Amino acid sequence: MSSTESTEPSSAPVAGAPASVPPAGPPPADSDRETVTTVTLTGCSLVVRSRRPEREGLRPAVFVHGLGGSSQNWSALMDRLVDLVDGQAVDLPGFGFSPPPDDGDYSVNGHARAVVRLLEARGAGPVDLFGNSLGGAVATRIAAVRPDLVRTLTLISPALPEIRPQRTAWPTALASVPGLPQLYMRATRDWSPRRRTEALISLCFGDPANFGEAEFEAATREYERRMELPYFWDAMIRSTRGIVDAYTLGGPHSLWRQARKVLAPTLLVYGGRDRLVAFRMAHRAAKAFPDSRLVTVPEGGHVTMMEHPAIVEQAFRDLVASTEGR
Repeated sequence: MSSTESTEPSSAPVAGAPASVPPAGPPPADSDRETVTTVTLTGCSLVVRSRRPEREGLRPAVFVHGLGGSSQNWSALMDRLVDLVDGQAVDLPGFGFSPPPDDGDYSVNGHARAVVRLLEARGAGPVDLFGNSLGGAVATRIAAVRPDLVRTLTLISPALPEIRPQRTAWPTALASVPGLPQLYMRATRDWSPRRRTEALISLCFGDPANFGEAEFEAATREYERRMELPYFWDAMIRSTRGIVDAYTLGGPHSLWRQARKVLAPTLLVYGGRDRLVAFRMAHRAAKAFPDSRLVTVPEGGHVTMMEHPAIVEQAFRDLVASTEGR
């Protein structure tokens, strides 16, 4: 049993048992350079999206998305790194095209356990581990408790505890309060997928104009598909509660305390226009991770790897160059 097996309690059920219905239709590949596979693990099945590396033998990398996201959030960055890493982006349980976990555990620890099982199954040695938002909290926990699996750590707007979250993040946090998600669903039941996508892009991007029309149409279709899944809201609500639960943990399971235990060289990327993770947390994170480098993007939002992939690419290349031979 890995050391991520039992460090955090599961989120309480929303209503009934979690649905175990797989997503409708096959997960599409974005291009001829991309492959999509389903990996069956103990307790869950994960859909993994890979960009074909330029050559064999490149350093392995794994990318973990944030709340409500999917492996496709990393496609632009992965495409830029095909000469450097052999990259795989995972759909966390209940997100993207991955079905819900067997035990309904959407806690940060539950998601971390699923990624650890994937890394162990891959058996490629320590990886360059990337995480955004919720995925950043997951990656931090993995790097702290399983240092043997992590070569470097890249965190983009990681969901680390804030004592006073900024107001624009309150609606997301309130989704963890019993009864409020149902009120929100009733209030927005007439919203079209396009309107929902517009709201999401406005929340996540520093400048929504950076999201192209073709990408917007694809995102709208994907939002519409997810809304039809019987476990969509269950996965969202329980994962949000998992983040809130992780924020309140103290002692050795505190994410900030675990950040201080991370041995891997760490790249931190924060956006100045992030409406979900406060920009002021950047310097606290830089002090918490022992071997860290901080890159701030004043015009960036919550998903800098999507909005400004060239900046994240160069920052990661600099990280690799500075740690070669260590």
